[in-house]
Amino acid sequence: MATTDAPITNGINYPDWEDRYYHVDQVLDNPGPRTDPDSFMAGDGVKNFLRNQCKILVIGAGGLGCEILANLALSGFKDIHVIDMDTIDISNLNRQFLFRSKDVGQPKATVAAEYIMKRVPGVKVTPYYGKIQDKDDDYYMQFNLVICGLDSVEARRWINATLVNLVDPENPESLKPLIDGGTEGFKGQARVILPTITSCYECSLDMLNKPTTFPICTIANTPRLPEHCIEWASVLEWPKVKGDMKLDTDDPEHIQWLYSVALERAQEFKIEGVTWSLTQGVVKNIIPAIASTNAIIAASCCNEAFKIATSSAAYLNNYFMLIGTESVYSHTFEHEKRNDCPVCGGESLEVSISESWTVERLIEMLVEKQDIQIKKPSLSTPTKQIYFQAPPQLEVATRPNLEKKVSELVPDGGDVTVTATTLPFSLSLRITYT
Repeated sequence: MATTDAPITNGINYPDWEDRYYHVDQVLDNPGPRTDPDSFMAGDGVKNFLRNQCKILVIGAGGLGCEILANLALSGFKDIHVIDMDTIDISNLNRQFLFRSKDVGQPKATVAAEYIMKRVPGVKVTPYYGKIQDKDDDYYMQFNLVICGLDSVEARRWINATLVNLVDPENPESLKPLIDGGTEGFKGQARVILPTITSCYECSLDMLNKPTTFPICTIANTPRLPEHCIEWASVLEWPKVKGDMKLDTDDPEHIQWLYSVALERAQEFKIEGVTWSLTQGVVKNIIPAIASTNAIIAASCCNEAFKIATSSAAYLNNYFMLIGTESVYSHTFEHEKRNDCPVCGGESLEVSISESWTVERLIEMLVEKQDIQIKKPSLSTPTKQIYFQAPPQLEVATRPNLEKKVSELVPDGGDVTVTATTLPFSLSLRITYT
């Protein structure tokens, strides 16, 4: 058996056996028609970098993440890190193939890492059970690539802004390519983001569907759908009955309480369709996941990671879409940078409003604006606090400003800084009046 240097996994040195990477080496040993001769160094150099030097981070160990981890390990990446804040639920087992019934309740990242290392000897997978926000800039600087297999827009915005802010023009190593994958039923997308160079995640925020919301008057007085009953239970009845207790959508007892209350209300209004799984889906905004879609998108993400890590072919520029609702259709296109992008644009976002607008009206516009998507924004200028959502004392102190005109507080061409707990950066607005 031929051996080469291999990482130590769980205290055991696993050698590479002869022809382990025979098919991968066909790509790495020989330049191809789309290979850039200035960047691709065929042979041992690129293979050594891929297998012994390249460090890659996978964010998310769910439906996409499981596929991504397996693909990377089998492609030759040997130093993989994975972050996930969730534990395994029994509902995950139909599509997240690294998990088994005995794993229910365990951290996804930990179980996924152990499974990959067991099945693919020589690969080291380092798990972290927690939030991406727990880690600082130095942590992200150690990686050559980052792949996202997330189901959260907020988390994507956070890592996107973090990697953009890491870029130092004087240090090429500070640019960390971000590969983002996402699925929704039979549809999916994969994209390559080179922070500060290509369009970033924030540039394309207006392509997302707005979250489904129901008018309070409907859910309170005239519910017609099972979702109305569930929203009523979570938005109105929970705080009324539970007081200051925070609703934990990952707690089965909390979901059970909502289900029981919603079912009772549905029966009162003769509405059918309230189930435990629908209750969980509504309050957690769960999007249907299909294993085949996850597999295709994960393969696309890993293909791009392989090309970027090895320079063996031109990487995606910069957006791949999969549409499988009626047939299998795919489309690639370049999403251009937004000059006014609040993350990678480098300039204040120009906002033109009427002189009669109140602060409350400006906040409503920010919440509704599709290319910003911000919840509960707080506003300030370099010299004054306009309105703050928290802490409670500051909210009370600045509440009278809601009824004031913006023009009374901000001069024409003046800057307003917008912050929010869900916004991973400070948004700078330049206000002009019509």
